[in-house]
Amino acid sequence: MTRTLVTVPADQSDALLRALRAALTGDGPAVLPRSLSAARPDLPAEASNATGLPATVAQNIALVIETSGSTGIPKRVALSRDALLASAAASAGAIAGRAEGQISGQGQWLLCLPAHYIAGSNVLVRSIAAGTEPVVMPAGHFDPGVFRDVAAEMTGDERYVSLVPVQLARLVEAAADDPGLLEALRRFDGILIGGQALHVQLRDTAARLGLSVTRTYGSSETGGGCVYDGMPIGPVRARCVDGLIELAGPVLADGYLGDPERTAAAFHEADGTRWYRTGDLGTVTDDGRVTVLGRADNVIISGGEKVLLDAVERAVRELPGLADAVVVAASSDEWGQVPVVVVAGDAAPAMTDAGLTEIRAHVASALGRAAAPARVVSLERMPLLGSGKPDRVAITHLASGAPGAQVT
Repeated sequence: MTRTLVTVPADQSDALLRALRAALTGDGPAVLPRSLSAARPDLPAEASNATGLPATVAQNIALVIETSGSTGIPKRVALSRDALLASAAASAGAIAGRAEGQISGQGQWLLCLPAHYIAGSNVLVRSIAAGTEPVVMPAGHFDPGVFRDVAAEMTGDERYVSLVPVQLARLVEAAADDPGLLEALRRFDGILIGGQALHVQLRDTAARLGLSVTRTYGSSETGGGCVYDGMPIGPVRARCVDGLIELAGPVLADGYLGDPERTAAAFHEADGTRWYRTGDLGTVTDDGRVTVLGRADNVIISGGEKVLLDAVERAVRELPGLADAVVVAASSDEWGQVPVVVVAGDAAPAMTDAGLTEIRAHVASALGRAAAPARVVSLERMPLLGSGKPDRVAITHLASGAPGAQVT
């Protein structure tokens, strides 16, 4: 059996909430949230075919998330009703567990992320599961003052929000001079941080301010965050196979629409359990604790040695003023490929002051000489995706010597 697939503009939160509610109850079609220019309210079969989307999906599918992943190759992740509700239940249970039974984990949510990303859609799904009405921040530039004002509109006894690290950093910085914002942040029973690594310094600062921050790890393929502060939540299981993290549980997506080969490569069964190959390098301890080291596809060979760019980036960000630095690969006639440090805006002077020599010495002492960055590139503005993550494809292009980049 099949059901219709429709697109809904991601910025039309009320319409999307209604569509998701109907999709989860089975009374409506499956939903694909689309960003501003690409979205159309209802996509008929002929229009679906014109955009490469199927007109129908399997009956159990409730939500489809379009994502480029780390490679930039588009994927359409198909999530069932059961997977979405399992994710919501596991999240609520994990949040409640961290509060030692003082809260239920099901309350009112503030939507600050684009709803065409899994973290944004999950805010709506979890609101539906909790029977609460989400409060939505206006689209556009993330402004701490607007966050404070919108958070003041919340009425729920329990309050939650999902953010990416760059949003948390802006809030923490602004809260130093805005008591009202700090009070609003402390009022949240859970602040989930995902999408990319949370810098230790930012995490510690948030903790000192009394914020209830939880680091999350997951992807569209796992129904969003399914590992909280390093531990799988609810029925989710983790293991490491040949250095790569795999995840299992009822939160997993059915696969990728129209791409059986990619589905087979990412999802597989072993001993009666269905696993998702995350593509992330890491470790899993005997008690299930997950440590993510970086993307397996973010490794270069420099002078014959493997260099994990995510590890280089973590080391660079330990230096003062470089918490938002990005490390990408660049071609080298001598070494094949080399790490390059990219900074932007206010961080650019700090990078210059630190000096390439100091950066190279710091990274080399931690990871070896092959990992030492070859150069520093300063940009006026760091390219970002709609989710708030660095746009590494665009950054790599600029770091290669395109106009607008200043090399030191």
